[in-house]
Amino acid sequence: MTAMPAGTVDPRPPLSAPFAPAFPVHSLQDVERLEAVPLAQALTVQSTYEIFRNSAHAFGDKTALSFLPTADPADAPVRWSYAQLLAGIHQTANLLHTLGVGPQDAVAVLLPGCLEYHLALWGGEAAAIVQPLNPLLTPEKLASMMTLARAKVLIAYGEDGDSGFWTKAMGLRSQVPTLRTVLRVAPHGEAPGATGPLPDGVIDFFASRSAQPDDRLVSGRRIAPSDIAAYFHTGGTTGAPKIARHSHGAQVFTAWACVQMQGIRPEDAGINGYPLFHVAGVLPGALAALSAGVETIIPTTGLFRNRQVLANYWRLAERYRCTYLSAVPTVLAALANVPLDGADISTLRYCRTGAAILAPELAARFERLFGLHVHESLGMTEMAGISSVTPPGVNAPAGCVGWRLPYTRLRIVALDAHSNASDQEMPPGQPGMVLFQSPNLFSGFLDPADTARAFTADGWLATGDLGFIDGEGRLHLSGRSKDLIIRSGHNIDPKVIEDALGAHPAVQLCAAVGAPDAYAGELPVVFATLVPGAQASEAELLAFACAGVDEAVARPRSLTVLETMPVTNVGKIYKPTLRLQAACQSVQALVDGVCADLGLTARPAVQAQGESAVRVTLDAGAPPALGERLRQVLEPLPIQVHIGAGPPPAA
Repeated sequence: MTAMPAGTVDPRPPLSAPFAPAFPVHSLQDVERLEAVPLAQALTVQSTYEIFRNSAHAFGDKTALSFLPTADPADAPVRWSYAQLLAGIHQTANLLHTLGVGPQDAVAVLLPGCLEYHLALWGGEAAAIVQPLNPLLTPEKLASMMTLARAKVLIAYGEDGDSGFWTKAMGLRSQVPTLRTVLRVAPHGEAPGATGPLPDGVIDFFASRSAQPDDRLVSGRRIAPSDIAAYFHTGGTTGAPKIARHSHGAQVFTAWACVQMQGIRPEDAGINGYPLFHVAGVLPGALAALSAGVETIIPTTGLFRNRQVLANYWRLAERYRCTYLSAVPTVLAALANVPLDGADISTLRYCRTGAAILAPELAARFERLFGLHVHESLGMTEMAGISSVTPPGVNAPAGCVGWRLPYTRLRIVALDAHSNASDQEMPPGQPGMVLFQSPNLFSGFLDPADTARAFTADGWLATGDLGFIDGEGRLHLSGRSKDLIIRSGHNIDPKVIEDALGAHPAVQLCAAVGAPDAYAGELPVVFATLVPGAQASEAELLAFACAGVDEAVARPRSLTVLETMPVTNVGKIYKPTLRLQAACQSVQALVDGVCADLGLTARPAVQAQGESAVRVTLDAGAPPALGERLRQVLEPLPIQVHIGAGPPPAA
C-alpha cells in the first residue's frame, strides 16, 4: 500500500476489534443478556467502511472472498485477502471521488456475482450511496429507479451474459439524465485491451481504480451512522419500484446482530449464492461474514441461478470446508434432489433459510437426507435484511423464525377491517400482523408517501407478515399479506400478472398464485373468469398476459379459465383454493407423464385432500411399478402428496 504523506492528519476513525459473538444464544433470556450492556457500548463501529478497516487489520492475509469461475470443485478459485479487499475498497472510493461523486450522490451497480461487486458495494458506500440493481428488470424500470435516485455513475459488467448487462448499461446512458460515467468491469479472464477503445463516458474499472491510492480515503470523509449508505429497491419484481434508504448504522447493526445471534466466527466458511442486489446477499450474507473474518465463496457469476452450482453444491461444500449453508427454501428444495454421492459435509454446523415460510415436508426431507436441521430467520429490506433469527443449536418447527434481535421490539396486533395493523395487541399464541422497532430500521423510502404507508401511526414498522409469538418468545409466521410467489429466490408480485391479464377485455376476474415445482419451488400460474358472453381461449389469454409482464421469470406458465372464482364471505378472491387447484394441476401433469412413459392409458385420480395436500388414488389393478415411479417423481415437490389405492381417507 502507498504511504500517507508526512504531516498528514489521519482522518480515519480508530481501529477496533472485528465483530465476535459474546456467547451462544439459545433463548430469549440470552437475547436479554446481550441487552444488559448499553447498545452504544456494545456497538461502537460507525460505518461499513470501519468494518472493513477493522477486519483488514485483524485478519490481513486471511482469505475474505473466493470467486469460483466455474462450478467444478476441481477448478482453482480466485481469492482475495482481507487486506486486498480493503485496498480495493479504498481505490474504488477514491476513483468515485475523482469522478465528482460525493456522499449525497448515488452509484448504481449492474453486475453478476463477482469479486468486483464487493468493491462496488463497499467502495460505493465509503464514497457515496450505492444502488444495487436487479439485472433481470427491463431497461425502462432500471432507468426509472436510477433517475429517481439521481445516479451519477453506473458500475456495469462488460458483457451481456444471460441478463443483457452491457446492452442495458449502454442504453441507460441516454435514459438517465444524471448519469455521467459508466465504469466497465471486465469479465473474468478477459485479456487487457481486448475490447479496444471504449465509448465516451465509459471507463475501464480495473485500470482506473488501479491508479488510485489504496491505503486511505483521499476525500478524508468521516462517515456518521446516520449517513445513507445504500438504496435498495423493493419493487420491480414486486410491483412499482420503491427505493428504501439504508443508513450506515442500520447496516452495521445488522452485521453485528447476525454475528451475535448466529455465533459467526473466523473459522467459518460459506457459499453466498444470493444475488447481491438483494439485502439477504449483501447484509446477512456478506457484510456479517466479512465483519467477523469468514471466508465467503462466490459460486460463479450465475450464483444459485447456475444449475451446475446446485448440482455440485455438496462437493463444493466439501472442497471449501463450509461450516454453514444459507439458501431460500426453493434452493433447499432443489438441493434436496441432489444426492451427496459420497461428499463429506461433516463441517456443516448450521443450515439457515429465509425469504419464504419453510414447508414442513421440505424441512423434514432435508433433515432426513442430510442430517441438517433447517433454521429459519425473518428478514426484509426495511430492516436491513434481518429481523429475527433461529440460532445454531436451537431446533424449532417449520414456520418458526426465531427470536427478535437484541435491542429490538416486536409486537403482534390484530388486523383491522382493511387487513392493516390495528391497535389491538394479540396475546401469545394468537396470530396477527408482525410489527417491529429496531436499530436497523431503514431511513424511509425516497417517496415520503411510501414511507408513511410502511409505518403505523405510533411509529412501528408494519411488515405485512402474519404470525404469532410462542411461549418461548419465538416468532412463528403463518402467512404473508402480499401473497408473493417465490420462484428460485425471485419475489414475484402476483399483481404484476393480474394487472397484465386484467387489461384483456374478456377477463372479468383473475388471480395469480404459485404452483409447486421441484426445481424452482414455485412457478407463477394464473386463473381467470370471463365477462358474461365474452369468448377467449386460454392460449390467447396466456399470450396476452405474458406480453404484459416485463420480467421473464414472472410470466405465468399456465392459465386456467374458471366458471366462478372462489371468494371469501366479504368478496375477496380466496387464493388458498387456487393454490390447491394449481397444485393438483402440477401433480396431474407429472402423473400423466409417468403413465405415458409406462404405456398406461388408465390415469390415477388426482384430487385435493384437505386444505393443502394432494392425493393420487391408484386403481386396485395398477402395476406396482406405477406407484414406485410416482413416488420418485412426486416426492421432490414442495407440497404434501399422498399416493394410495382406494378412496381417500375422510377429512
